[in-house]
Amino acid sequence: MLLLQVPAVDSTASLSATTAATQPQQLQLLDLVAKGGWVMIPIAFLFFCSLYLIFERFFVIRAQTKADDNFIDNIRDMVAQGNIKSAESFAKNQRTAMGRVFEKAIGRIGSPIREIESTVETVGQIELSRLERNMGYLGIIAGIAPMLGFIGTISGIIRIFYDISLTDNISVGIIAGGLYEKMITSGAGLIVGVISYTGYHLLNMMIERFTLALEMNAFEFIEVLQKPTNEPARVR
Repeated sequence: MLLLQVPAVDSTASLSATTAATQPQQLQLLDLVAKGGWVMIPIAFLFFCSLYLIFERFFVIRAQTKADDNFIDNIRDMVAQGNIKSAESFAKNQRTAMGRVFEKAIGRIGSPIREIESTVETVGQIELSRLERNMGYLGIIAGIAPMLGFIGTISGIIRIFYDISLTDNISVGIIAGGLYEKMITSGAGLIVGVISYTGYHLLNMMIERFTLALEMNAFEFIEVLQKPTNEPARVR
């Protein structure tokens, strides 16, 4: 019985070794990046730039666009009661884009309505420009990164066929091996482009929500000033 079991063990070990030898080698992420060539360097730079811009703008926009749910109600009540200084201080203490817009608008109370509306519009545009600062770079990265990836792939293909012309050796292994390495740059460029494109539009959605809230609050604020009243908050 012992003699019969020995060959079985040897056969199992031999089969396992053969199976392990025939298994395809798994690709590692770092290996793929390294095989992409020099084009991966600017693509990696754009990747980190896009991540920085997305997170930096996200936290800035979230901090600057948050506001108290009762913000405009408090402003409206203070203005209607004639507490102009209190309303101005309340808006200033918000330390947000919305607060700065209404701080300037409240400071114009007593001026013609058109001048107050112009102030709200001007300061609102300034605050929107601050929120959108550097976001244009995300749009540039979304366009450049895929193009860099394609450039890397095209240059790699040119190199492959140039080598074939020198060696006169058309081998599927040579072509496929070199081609998959060069297509890594296209994949990397597309990934960076998608991240930048998505981040750009998500941030824009946050700004658009703030713009809508600002317009609604500005309308309510102007409406209070236009109401005929004998209270101190009169407008010429």
